[in-house]
Amino acid sequence: MSAPAVDDRARYRANPTVLQALKSPRMLTREVLAGLVVGLALIPEAIAFSVIAGVDPKVGLFSSFIMAVSIAFLGGRPAMVTAATGAVALVIAPVAPTYGMDYFIATVILAGIFQVLLGVLGVAKLMRFIPRSVMVGFVNALAIFVFSSQFPQLIDVPWLVYPLVALGIVVMIVMPRITRVVPAPLVSVIIVTGVVLAFAITVPTVGDQGELPKSLPELFIPNVPLTWETFTIIAPFALGVALVGLMESLLTAKLVDEITDTHSNKTRESWAQGVANMLSGIFGGMGGCAVIGQTMIGVKASGARTRISTFCAGIFLFLLVVVFGDFVGTIPMAALVAVMIMVAIGAFDWHSVKPSTLKRMPKSETFVMVATVVLVLLTHNLAVGVVGGVLVASVLFVRRVAHFVSVERSVDRSVSGDVARYVVNGELFFASSNDLTTLFEYPDDPEHVVIDLSGSHIWDASTVAALDAIETKYAALGKSVEIVGMNESSQRMRGRLTGGFE
Repeated sequence: MSAPAVDDRARYRANPTVLQALKSPRMLTREVLAGLVVGLALIPEAIAFSVIAGVDPKVGLFSSFIMAVSIAFLGGRPAMVTAATGAVALVIAPVAPTYGMDYFIATVILAGIFQVLLGVLGVAKLMRFIPRSVMVGFVNALAIFVFSSQFPQLIDVPWLVYPLVALGIVVMIVMPRITRVVPAPLVSVIIVTGVVLAFAITVPTVGDQGELPKSLPELFIPNVPLTWETFTIIAPFALGVALVGLMESLLTAKLVDEITDTHSNKTRESWAQGVANMLSGIFGGMGGCAVIGQTMIGVKASGARTRISTFCAGIFLFLLVVVFGDFVGTIPMAALVAVMIMVAIGAFDWHSVKPSTLKRMPKSETFVMVATVVLVLLTHNLAVGVVGGVLVASVLFVRRVAHFVSVERSVDRSVSGDVARYVVNGELFFASSNDLTTLFEYPDDPEHVVIDLSGSHIWDASTVAALDAIETKYAALGKSVEIVGMNESSQRMRGRLTGGFE
């Protein structure tokens, strides 16, 4: 039993490792600077998500700091960033205004407990049921979501915001052609901020988004009665946070796996998200999950590959808002908007919408991708879009597979008596077996009928019930039926269920 464990360790071994990064000045510099860029990008969104959740901005900022640092040690996907997110904020938003801050924090802690339980139960293994078309739809919807979320910073603002955003985008396009040692987003933020300060340009800044905290987070033990009534109040919100958070985190981990050509331990990531949420709640945070936008800034735009970048993102976030809050407050929002626009452009799978790709791909695959995108944009919830996409893909798959079942009839003539032989080919389950009873010629068949299932497999009770119905129809006409060719699994299924549907 020890061999699989060794294989798992090898499969999930980080590449590069933290030790390798620490020994390489070039790699370490890249990781630290990537963390700085991500830390900067987390500030305005953490403030914005706090507003959505109906709490003070420091609640989102402290949550992002605590979760980023804790997931750097506990998480199963190196370089992935966890912080306060819009999806979690939307789910938990009704709690604080309705029940108060104590119930809000209790909800966050309970959500963490639910995530730990789900992680231990192996919910991460369900990721294998998410098809590629849903994954592409998720990425494209996310890119559109990230891009559209910048609109508030581009509407009803001074006209100088637009050239500043354009400047930031140009810097990020040109910088990688000059050098990749320093992340392009960081250079862009520095240059745009420098221009604003040098020319005393009045534009919206990070400081305008909300007051930054001036002290360390403190322990927050929620003062709520430990009763069943309290549980019934917070449990629905906590379960929603747990499910949405896990889904977004595991999908983000899968996306980073594909970008970096490495594997991550999804089970470890699941329970680690729960622990991070519990720690966030204990210190007065709003909870969260993996933030795909900032993760893409770190992994795709800045080249981060290890836990160092995630840890540094949390530390820099804390230092920037608590120690250097006055300076950070002067950073123009235009600089961060430019970074997020480039992240959205880079995250979108442009190949998936090329005319040549659309022409070559099956229409069902394209429909699933579009359905996922539309559901996300309509609900503003990535989890709803993914679940809806999986359901659409499942229905289309079942519909397609159901048509693969064929039944061929032949009649063997002999002196001892004629025999009708039916050869069934294909997978037999509820979608394909419902029509199975209509494919037999009951009145015209001789007294003995053989049904050959050697090219089939019985998957569910619906098929067993269909076979029982076929036998009953023939028996009513005084004819006998012999079913042959079943594999061992099909025999066990039929032996256990046959005759139990009357």
